[in-house]
Amino acid sequence: MSSQHRNEKFISNYKRNADNAREKRDDMTPSLTREQGLELLRQMLRIRRFEERAAELYQLGKIHGFLHLYIGEEAVAAGSIPSFTNEDAIVATYREHGHALVRGTSMNRLMAELYGKAAGCARGRGGSMHFFDASRRFYGGLAIVAGGLPVAVGLALADKMQGRTRVTGCYFGDGAVAEGEFHESLNLAALWKLPVLFLCENNLYAMGTALARHQSQPDIAAKAKAYAMGADTVDGMDVLAVEKATGRAVELIRNGNGPYFLEYRTYRFRAHSMYDAELYRTKDEVSEWKRRDPIATFEQALRQARLLRDEDLQQIEAAIATEIEEAVAFAEAAPWEPIEDLNKDVCTDVRRKT
Repeated sequence: MSSQHRNEKFISNYKRNADNAREKRDDMTPSLTREQGLELLRQMLRIRRFEERAAELYQLGKIHGFLHLYIGEEAVAAGSIPSFTNEDAIVATYREHGHALVRGTSMNRLMAELYGKAAGCARGRGGSMHFFDASRRFYGGLAIVAGGLPVAVGLALADKMQGRTRVTGCYFGDGAVAEGEFHESLNLAALWKLPVLFLCENNLYAMGTALARHQSQPDIAAKAKAYAMGADTVDGMDVLAVEKATGRAVELIRNGNGPYFLEYRTYRFRAHSMYDAELYRTKDEVSEWKRRDPIATFEQALRQARLLRDEDLQQIEAAIATEIEEAVAFAEAAPWEPIEDLNKDVCTDVRRKT
């Protein structure tokens, strides 16, 4: 069987299993309060509109460097981040805008970082791939594929050695499973029973190679089970499924059960980055996945449960539009880093003074 055929079969099976799970699982919307439902929808829309505006600004030359959009994957950040407390740590990848927004970093500081301004969350030095907010224990934005996994293991090890009951959430993509750090990190976390939750955002194509083309075993959760840790797959296009699975996993870890692994099977609607020609998948495939849009499907579920009215959606969209315009204005007006500070924090004089 060719790798292309294996990948097509894998994606087909995933779609079928996800659809069956939605049909079979108990409807969770009745257990939702109106406030909870609107908040989940608001967070997903905030991410979507922020990303759409970032793409526009990039095309206008306001944002430079790389830009990796999260459009299509919003349910993962919106559904999972709230499961962590303010004391827990979050480690993310270069596709981290949505994680930072839901974690609570102000949109003003995030937009300023995209602009490269000194008022940005990383002082304008990191840009799109290096959002950072120590005050919210948000440790990257890490641009190196799989580079966040050993960082997360280190944070979790420090917490365990200090007797703290904190959890570290580590987000990474399916492309990371091909890296040595993935296997080393899972092995050590399981061996030392560390309080870390590994969160794989599997969008099926990594940078531009279908999962089944570079993995003989495309079931990523199965790889985690090989390291003797609990692991589940989750429909990453279903915000309620994400919320339920993540909350359960965080609680298991907090109760001293060691690490856990969740594979969110999701899909990015946009290219890998703004430079991606996107030759590895068809437009028909993307269109088919867009019918599973996590925002549209959740909005429909809320309406069916009579938790969402037209005026609610209008108010949410209006508030987000205002927040984005204020963030753009803030970034436009923010100062650049002074030239005399460009060498600051780059090198340290370690020579001893006599």
